[in-house]
Amino acid sequence: MFLEQPSTSADADTSLDPRFVFDFVAYDEVGEGQRWSTWLSVEPLSRGPEPRPDWVVTSQGAVDTDLGILKTGKEADVFLLERADPLDPEQAVVMAAKRYRAPEHRSFHRSASYTEGRSMKRSRDERAIKRKSTFGREVAAGEWAVSEWSAMVRCWGLGLPVPYPVQIDGTEILMEWITVDGESAPRLAQTRPDRALLTSYFDQLRDAMATLVQAGLVHGDLSPYNILAAGDRLVIIDLPQVVDLVGNAAGFDYLLRDCTNVCDWFARRGLEVDGQELFGELMAHAF
Repeated sequence: MFLEQPSTSADADTSLDPRFVFDFVAYDEVGEGQRWSTWLSVEPLSRGPEPRPDWVVTSQGAVDTDLGILKTGKEADVFLLERADPLDPEQAVVMAAKRYRAPEHRSFHRSASYTEGRSMKRSRDERAIKRKSTFGREVAAGEWAVSEWSAMVRCWGLGLPVPYPVQIDGTEILMEWITVDGESAPRLAQTRPDRALLTSYFDQLRDAMATLVQAGLVHGDLSPYNILAAGDRLVIIDLPQVVDLVGNAAGFDYLLRDCTNVCDWFARRGLEVDGQELFGELMAHAF
């Protein structure tokens, strides 16, 4: 991987600037699996919403280091990535990096019905996607990344329990790494909570789904496999297919399916809940 050296203004007085010294002393130390932080190379709108959490590293001298893969998927893989400033130990964080795959290594399974109601800037791109050409698949990867980024930013702004979206760069999204005791939080499907925690989890999820519906949105693919159990709180992930409840002809069908998927899981663990009842409750928030 080619790594560009951070730029330094030719007119600046760099004689006492430790970062200028770092450029020459430590540049060779940026090795395989590393790159200079991309924070300043992306547009402002491609960075996370303000106010940003204190842990977000914005230093120009920070280095990104791949720590290995966290999860594989049909469309994207999630890696752990450390962003740290070698000159400031307090400027360091490990994030999740979701990277949508290159066309030759990707198999999109998202239904076209998810994109109904969305508009694309260029008709050429839309035609390429419909033809499923190589260029179309590349455009699709970018569209799904942008869709997920937009959904995460909007959900964060609504106060929903989603990872904080740090930045998007092409088909890579950097986001908060959700942990429990320093380890990746398990999926809800992997947990066996006691009755009290199970009830709390359901209440949290119902409130989150109600907030989405009030905003005219539906997750569209909600299940215990894309909800993380971070101790006593839930965090919803995997958001590229979020749809407009009214603008998408299948919006209400997706909402009912989300309700059924989550209620079936909770019911199997002894909680008296029903997907149809939850759907009716959420519909009351829609109008």
